[in-house]
Amino acid sequence: MTTIKDSVRPVFPFTAIVGQDQMKLALILNMIDPKIGGVMIMGDRGTGKSTTIRAIADLLPKISIIEDDPFNSHPTDLDLMSDFAQNVIRNGELVNTASVNVPMVDLPLGATEDRVCGTIDIEKALNEGVKTFEPGLLAKANRGILYVDEVNLLDDHLVDILLDSAASGWNTVEREGISVRHPARFVLVGSGNPEEGELRPQLLDRFGMHAEIRTVKDASLRVKIVEQRSQFDQNPSLCLEEYEDRQNQLKAKISNAQDLLPDVSIDFSLRMKISQVCGQLDVDGLRGDIVTNRAAKAFAAYNGQKNVEIDDIKEVIVLCLSHRLRKDPLDKMDSGIKVSNIVAEVFD
Repeated sequence: MTTIKDSVRPVFPFTAIVGQDQMKLALILNMIDPKIGGVMIMGDRGTGKSTTIRAIADLLPKISIIEDDPFNSHPTDLDLMSDFAQNVIRNGELVNTASVNVPMVDLPLGATEDRVCGTIDIEKALNEGVKTFEPGLLAKANRGILYVDEVNLLDDHLVDILLDSAASGWNTVEREGISVRHPARFVLVGSGNPEEGELRPQLLDRFGMHAEIRTVKDASLRVKIVEQRSQFDQNPSLCLEEYEDRQNQLKAKISNAQDLLPDVSIDFSLRMKISQVCGQLDVDGLRGDIVTNRAAKAFAAYNGQKNVEIDDIKEVIVLCLSHRLRKDPLDKMDSGIKVSNIVAEVFD
């Protein structure tokens, strides 16, 4: 008998999503290499941002975890284990493992810091002397995806916490002299509508990639999107069946790219050109150089190559640098076009 807990809500297939190629590419590359640093997706209302983000998790291979561990601890990798799990392993105790889908966690706009980071039961700690940690959303998202819709409306303090945890891979909670630390390795994905306010530049810079999407204007394409969505809403299982082969092919491609990534290399001359582009664009810091190198390697792995080519860099560099340019209110030129012009100048 299937219970409500066991039933899985159908997710619109990623391969059925029409257009929005830049957004889809940015998400795929972050799944191949989470160290790229997440992706910020800004665009008009109703352009499929949330649908696409929720659909990407369905493409990822299952992960192995220690059973009943609230932090999705890895059974063998110490860097991906909670302190409690590490102590159990060091003591030579046997642990049960389980295979689960990659966690996909939605962070609500009204979330408090305790809900995000987790909290400690002070009363129990004082009365019983037991340090009891109540894990938060960062623990739940470990080794998965943390999605923040309307991230530009989220409290800046919470955005700072998310970005710090995503960058360091750890979350530390300190309350009343008690400290708990656990791994928080997740891909941070934010979406928003620029009409509702921009993210502060110093926060925007912390996202590895930035995709800007627009409403589809072509009438035939709009009709196709509406038809696909209607078919899915009427009969989800039939739609999933129709796209099953394409979903499996893309799953295999992402999985193969994850395996190939450590063997991918990028020539020194190409790395020099990437840094030259960043220098000419007056990009602050070195985050742009690092992310572009990572994204180009992930794209090469996605295409089954062990060496990064110039075309690989051209495909990803606008996504990596457009949001890092200094804003000039008098400049009418789109930041993406600026990046493309400098890339053409340096590489061609």
